[in-house]
Amino acid sequence: MAIYLMYGEETYLLETRVKKIKKEFGEQVLGINYIQIDETNVDSLISNLETPAFGFEKKLIIAKNTGLFKKEKKSTSKAKTENKKSNENMPIQEKIANYLQQNQKELNETVDLVFIEQEVEKNSLYEVIEKIGEVKEFALLKLPELITNLKKICNAYKVTIDDNSAKYLVECSGTNMQDLINEIRKLIEYKGEGGNITKEDIDKLCIKQIQAVIFDLTDNLGKKDIKSALEVLQGLILNKEPVQKILVTLYNHFKKLYIIKIAEEYGKDLATAMSLKPNQMFLVTKYKMQAKYFEKEELRSILEELVNLDANYKVRFN
Repeated sequence: MAIYLMYGEETYLLETRVKKIKKEFGEQVLGINYIQIDETNVDSLISNLETPAFGFEKKLIIAKNTGLFKKEKKSTSKAKTENKKSNENMPIQEKIANYLQQNQKELNETVDLVFIEQEVEKNSLYEVIEKIGEVKEFALLKLPELITNLKKICNAYKVTIDDNSAKYLVECSGTNMQDLINEIRKLIEYKGEGGNITKEDIDKLCIKQIQAVIFDLTDNLGKKDIKSALEVLQGLILNKEPVQKILVTLYNHFKKLYIIKIAEEYGKDLATAMSLKPNQMFLVTKYKMQAKYFEKEELRSILEELVNLDANYKVRFN
């Protein structure tokens, strides 16, 4: 039995791995040698493991977003004693873990089992899979890895993109690999074989995430270019971004700039102070550069104005 637990935020790479497993498995007939499990039918997992794949050598079971990988509630000593006599009160995770461990030899030639989750905790089932199978986390890629992947995709189509342009694309479109692939495909088709993707091409064709647009807006505000700042804001509104979302993003952005001022004042690590994820470290320099446009008191005043705006909005419409 091949058993996998795959989880994490980088869904594109995770799904790519799953597709490879399914391709290597071969023909799949739903309900016969291909079984799909989720939180609605997770109780049937053991029975599906026990049922032969009639007419086929092996069965592929994909168990996705089952909720199985949460820590079981601790049993009392009395409950533990009772559980030794009966499995009725045993958590489903523990039942499956015991079944996999006890029947590993029998299942080895008949089943491939793939668990797919967004988040996991190390419970008994996790520990068993770690022991007899493979556990793989698909975390969001860091900037150097993203740039490398983007350049590989471009090279496959005989299109070039330099490191700075690839970095700019990540800054604009985010760190999700699927989003980046969608954008790079547009750029590759636009430039054609032998073409070179530039920052100008990215500005012309790519959809910027709201966070990237807020960076542009803040740059204009910092440079006292009110006309350009208003144009950026109007663009967000024309793209039908909810006003509440714009205000929340603005507040969080200026809060990070304010945190930078405090962190620098007390000699604290900037990335830690802003609670940036490992794949967001490249943003430290951008936030630091923007923070230079404003005084600490000015940033505090902006945050207070945004809070007051929210309060006045609620009073007016409630």
